[in-house]
Amino acid sequence: MKHFAAMLGRMLFSWMSARGLGASRAAEAVAESLDIFRHPGKKFLHVGCGESRIPDVGPGFRSGEWSEIRLDIDPAASPDIVSSMLDMPLVPSAAVDAVYSSHNIEHLYPHEVPLALAEFFRVLKPDGLLVLACPDLQSLSRLIVEDRLDQPAYMSPAGPIAPLDVLYGHRPQLAEGNLFMAHHTGFTLRTLVDATRAAGFRSVAGKRRDAYFDLWVVASKQLLSEPEMQGLVSIHLPQ
Repeated sequence: MKHFAAMLGRMLFSWMSARGLGASRAAEAVAESLDIFRHPGKKFLHVGCGESRIPDVGPGFRSGEWSEIRLDIDPAASPDIVSSMLDMPLVPSAAVDAVYSSHNIEHLYPHEVPLALAEFFRVLKPDGLLVLACPDLQSLSRLIVEDRLDQPAYMSPAGPIAPLDVLYGHRPQLAEGNLFMAHHTGFTLRTLVDATRAAGFRSVAGKRRDAYFDLWVVASKQLLSEPEMQGLVSIHLPQ
């Protein structure tokens, strides 16, 4: 049913746009047609979900209190909503309690990062949370200095991952024609935290996981105390 609602919404959006009713009003009408945002309880938007579903999400979203809404630019992933993270007109403003996006923001160009973070901020409720994960170029750079650019750094469900894959995108998937997997930007913990704060999030905490060559950030639209942020870190960021 939810996939039918998403399809109906996209058809309505096209119909209204073609008749000059305006993109903003069309987007509002589409959002109203998607009942997934009316479900009771806490909802998180899984941006760039791919084929992942609960429990293949951040640790804080695996409990039964959370409902997942899946969004991806690739229709082959069968998401609830097909959309770019740069512009999510099918997602109403202040519609979800959290946004979760793992290893997606590096697929954007640097000038697109603020646009995506602004969209994440828009769709979150006033007390909403953002949980982001992406590669850590700082820890990865050690392997490059050691001339291990094309040697496996770790194993993933997709197979061995070398620094070259992290820098530019997973080579086997790119070779198969999935250009959505190309990487166009990168972060250290400082630059990821700075970008998140610049988007308007008032409280931000993050961590590096050197063994996994990744970064994790949790951010709140509200100004929270240090103990409150540490509580979010313990719930939402992996060990």
